[in-house]
Order: sequence, then C-alpha cells, then structure tokens
Amino acid sequence: MSNRKDPPGSQPFMKRPDNTAFKQQKLPAWSPTLKAETVLPFFFLSGVACIMIGVLLIITAAGVQEIKVDYTEERDCAECYTLRLDRANSIIDCACTVSFSLSEAFKGDVFMYYGLNNFHQNQRHYMVSRDDAQLVGRQYNLKNPSITCVPFDKYKNGTPIAPCGAIANSIFNDTLQLFYHPDKNTETPVPLLKTDISWFTDRTVKFQNPSPKDNLTAAFAGTARPFYWWKPVYQLSVEKNNNGFVNEDLIVWMRQAAFPSFKKLYRRLNRTQEFNEGLPAGNYSVKISYNYPVGKFKGRKSVILSTVSWLGGHSNFLGVAYCASGAIILIVAIFLTVVHLKFRKKSLGLEEE
Repeated sequence: MSNRKDPPGSQPFMKRPDNTAFKQQKLPAWSPTLKAETVLPFFFLSGVACIMIGVLLIITAAGVQEIKVDYTEERDCAECYTLRLDRANSIIDCACTVSFSLSEAFKGDVFMYYGLNNFHQNQRHYMVSRDDAQLVGRQYNLKNPSITCVPFDKYKNGTPIAPCGAIANSIFNDTLQLFYHPDKNTETPVPLLKTDISWFTDRTVKFQNPSPKDNLTAAFAGTARPFYWWKPVYQLSVEKNNNGFVNEDLIVWMRQAAFPSFKKLYRRLNRTQEFNEGLPAGNYSVKISYNYPVGKFKGRKSVILSTVSWLGGHSNFLGVAYCASGAIILIVAIFLTVVHLKFRKKSLGLEEE
C-alpha cells in the first residue's frame, strides 16, 4: 500500500469521476464484424456510386459552352508579339484584332476570361512577393513595404512602391474589347461589366484603400507605381469604387493560380438589348491593346468566352476523377470477390475431409 497521505482538508476520492455510464466509459457501443458478405457489397456499391456521380459531372460539364481564341501571334498580332520581345518598345502602342464565330448561341450568363500558358504563378518566391498589410490599406505598410516584396519594394531613391511585390508588378495589362458583327458592315460593341468579377471576401476584406478613401491621390502620396506599370494604382479606373487597391482587375490577378496554364475572369456580359438572352450565334471580333509580353517565357495568350453551370466552368477533371476512382474500386471489389470464393472453396473442402 502507498504511504502517501492526503493533504489537510482533502476528501477521499475527491477527484474520482462520477459513476455515470458516460464518464466511466460504459456507454453501449456497436462493433460491426467485418465479413466478406458485408464488405464486398459495400465496395461494389461505392464503385457504382462513384461512376454514376462521375458520369453526371461529365454530362454537366459538357453542357457548358466555351470558345478559346489564342491571339499570341494570330495574324496582325504577330507584329505586336515581335515588338514586345524588346523591353525598350514597351512605350510603343500596338493593337490588333482577331475574329471568330459562334456556331450556336451562348445562352444565359456569359463570362469573358483571359488565359495564360507557361506562366508559373505558383513559384514559391513569386507567391510570397506581396504585402497583404499594405493591400488592406495600413498606412505604415504603405510607406514601409514588407521585406517579402524585395526587390519590388522601393525605387533606388527610396520611394516606396504601391502595390509592392512581383505579383502586382507583373499584372496582366492587355485591353480586350468584344464586338458583334450581325452583318459585314455592322460592328456592335458587346456590353461588358468589369465589376463583381472578384471574390466578395477579397474586395470587401482583403483589399482596402488607405485613408482618405475619397481622395486617392492624397492617400497614395509619397508612393510610386510598380516598375512595369504605366500609371499609378490610383489611376487604374475612373470609377471611384473600382480604383486603387480595390480595383477588381488587380484583385483578380493577385489571387495566384495553382497551375502554369490558367484563365482569370476579365469581364462578364451585361445582358441588355440584343444580348438579353446571351451571345447570339454569328461573327465576332476582339480588339486587343497588345501590352503584355509573353515571348521571353515562351507563353501563350488567349481570350475565352464561356457559360457556367452549377458545377462551374467547362472542366471534365472532377468527373473523370470520380469515374476513375469508381473503376478502381470495382476492380478491387472483383479481385477480393475472386479471392474470397477461391479460399472459401478450399476451406470448405478441408472441413469435409
């Protein structure tokens, strides 16, 4: 027996748990016995369920209408591509036009994206080259960018950059204008909206302009534009609610893509007048202010028009993944069934002997 004495004033069994089923871990429990008769049907049902879900997802994705037009070196854009290979030509304006046609109408909401290939936004040093405290509008970080933005934090004379970092510095700056051609002599601008293209939490929480918000010129006084920008951040738009750090084109770009080939939302269709039902079938053209250089990293640029479904845009990845998983589960189930039947016969034969 232990010779340890309880301290003065203590009571025996004071720390003993209550004598209840819960605290004494005596609650009734069910421990299923795993048998082939119960496990194998579960495998088969799971496999069939995954395949059915996969087929449903593939059918849903197939209902999404999408057209992709690569304009990197398309026709007169080839001259702009060559021009942008030399950084010294960045101040020279270059515009081009690409044409395409829709064989059938894009009904419902239509979204316009720009696509980039071979651009690694997921590179580790690139991903951290930003200052979230600056982007949320904090005065100290506005004038004192984070060390993670180096070397895109300040100019040689010490002037801080807003927004700082490699991500903001490399923002996509091509301008895309969509036109509809009901006949050869008519060119109708397609009305596009540039608001509500970013995540709600991004534009209301993660990105905020510094004070005074009603005078962005004064708010960003003492800062300079990123190295590769043509104008300061407070001149990105003439709309007050879409300017500065809350500019939605900037916000969309600042959310990095996971893969080197990606698309980002650029505009959405304003469903008015003849575009009330969506984009009618026919001929279209995109007028491009060709500014973004992609030749140095062997990239490609494209404009994408797409509808959406409850699943999102056009992508078969999730459906194929479900079908592949279901097929693997069924193969495993069949293999286990064969093994079970084979060894079961042997065990029955031994029992009969």
